[in-house]
Amino acid sequence: MVVECTTAQQRPHVTLPVLGTVTLPTPEHLAFYTVLVALGVLEIVEWPIVGIVGIGHLLASQHRFPSLQGVGEAAESA
Repeated sequence: MVVECTTAQQRPHVTLPVLGTVTLPTPEHLAFYTVLVALGVLEIVEWPIVGIVGIGHLLASQHRFPSLQGVGEAAESA
């Protein structure tokens, strides 16, 4: 596993054997996903809800496709 961070891209990249290069989320989003997974592991929130909220948050935070961003915001608020 290789972690790279360039000055043009402030977000670090991780190179994984099967997946290739993966861009890591910002520290704020990484903390959100960590807490969300912890809630699932502790069985405070059921896994399907963890998945819906996590995917909704991921889609809501992307800016390339505005229509997907709206779907993500709707799923995140559900």
